[in-house]
Amino acid sequence: MVKYFFRRLLEMILTIFLIATATFFLLEAVPGDPLTERADKLSETQRDNLYKRYGLDKPVLERYVITMKGLCTGDFGESVVYAGQTVQSIIKTKLPVSARLGLQQMILGVTVGLLMGIAAAMKRGTWVDYLVITLSVLFISVPNLVFGLLLQKVFAGTLKWFPTIGWPDINNTKELWFGGWKYTVLPTLTGCFAYIASYSRLLKTSMLDVVSQDYVLTAESKGLSKKDIILHHILRNSFIPVITQLPMSMAMCITGSFFIESIFSIPGIGLYYVQAVNNQDLSIVMGETVILAAMYIAVLFITDLLYVAVDPRISLTGKKR
Repeated sequence: MVKYFFRRLLEMILTIFLIATATFFLLEAVPGDPLTERADKLSETQRDNLYKRYGLDKPVLERYVITMKGLCTGDFGESVVYAGQTVQSIIKTKLPVSARLGLQQMILGVTVGLLMGIAAAMKRGTWVDYLVITLSVLFISVPNLVFGLLLQKVFAGTLKWFPTIGWPDINNTKELWFGGWKYTVLPTLTGCFAYIASYSRLLKTSMLDVVSQDYVLTAESKGLSKKDIILHHILRNSFIPVITQLPMSMAMCITGSFFIESIFSIPGIGLYYVQAVNNQDLSIVMGETVILAAMYIAVLFITDLLYVAVDPRISLTGKKR
């Protein structure tokens, strides 16, 4: 177990290093820099001082080394476009917004998806099963961008039930987490369809696989009621892939949705990330990319541990348990 832990830790560090390196050189390959527009209005001396302040006067490899040193210490520097803002300050203010939206989408989507999956598995071959399959294909095929625009047009534009854009006050903690529900309805619905599609199919497939197992046939032969068989044998074992999928879904939901936040003008980390990429704000893009990548990698590790916890047939050491 200890050997496995340290091996995975080294793999995570190497992965983050490669992601940071790729991000840096990809941004450097883009023509221009974040100071071009601002520097054109300055004198030559002011322009040189401005580039020197942000270290953009140095060669690429030297700036790469400086960036990697900052990565090791957790200091990604100051935003080039928005003076005074750092990665830490942006994460502190923007991440709660994306986290609330993402959690609402996941809770609603996963709940509805699991219920649809159970219904499809229990009513296999009936119109219920075909309806769930059709909706799953529809939800997974249509992009969130299209759903968002349709919901805006119908419920905000035509019916005027909800506001088109906006979000609760981010400076009021209580309002940020528990208020302004009218602003969150349409973005939540827009993002929950993908969860509904994936979890309904996942649970249905898992349940159909479990139904044919020997221990289910044994329970039926013992005369157990259908309710007991479903609750204690089928559902319990069918939820193993669902439980291991949830951490990844949670990591994805709290890191923001680029399209949804852009459509509804939600001041979350996804919208800010897109703006930073467009502005070639290297320090912000680098910092957010590394932090979000670290979250994903950590969740993958937790997911591996959950596999061992919920399924006794799996061992981290490769030995039989």
